[in-house]
Amino acid sequence: MSTDLHWFKSSYSGGQGGECVEVALTPTTIHIRDSKTPTDHGQRAVQITPTTWTTFLNSLP
Repeated sequence: MSTDLHWFKSSYSGGQGGECVEVALTPTTIHIRDSKTPTDHGQRAVQITPTTWTTFLNSLP
């Protein structure tokens, strides 16, 4: 995973800090990570397609 990704905090995360979902967007991949679970090699992240991301967002109430 590239360190050049621009990560931002999800609007669904709380304002208290420390525990949030972060997202980085590229034209072909959406990277999602939990900021409270670092590993020795950085943060673990899930990569999904923009279509899957849109489907997920549209399913939220």
